[in-house]
Amino acid sequence: MPTPLITDLINDFLVSAVMVVLCVAVHGAGLFGLSRWMRSEASTERFRHMDPLSPRGALFTLSVVVAIIVLHGLEIWLYAFAYIGIGAVTGGLEEALYFSTISYSTVGYSDAQILPEWRLVGAFESILGVILLGWSTAFFLRTLSRIDPH
Repeated sequence: MPTPLITDLINDFLVSAVMVVLCVAVHGAGLFGLSRWMRSEASTERFRHMDPLSPRGALFTLSVVVAIIVLHGLEIWLYAFAYIGIGAVTGGLEEALYFSTISYSTVGYSDAQILPEWRLVGAFESILGVILLGWSTAFFLRTLSRIDPH
């Protein structure tokens, strides 16, 4: 018979594994969709002639940044709903969303908002946040290199 500590750890790892797979799939699909939108034949031709410092180049850059932020926001909300679903927070949606945001962004201000038996899920969210933010940064830099004048 497993002890309560072992059971809590198993539950943390199971929830964390599901959330990692879900968020990586969402992130990959989002970046793939954004990349596909930018790789259409017409878009590729426009990028070759786009000055990054022009209003059109600035609007393009802004659009990519907003799309990436929306993607990260979606993942933060998924974690917030997971925290509510597993009963890891007691204060409702605002508390879950706040904890998810500070965990995902690795600010990590406090783990007082989450019940002790679920703290590892927040730690895994932080690790995942670093990876997904890095993935987005690499994607963004690669995208900007397409419009850089040659």
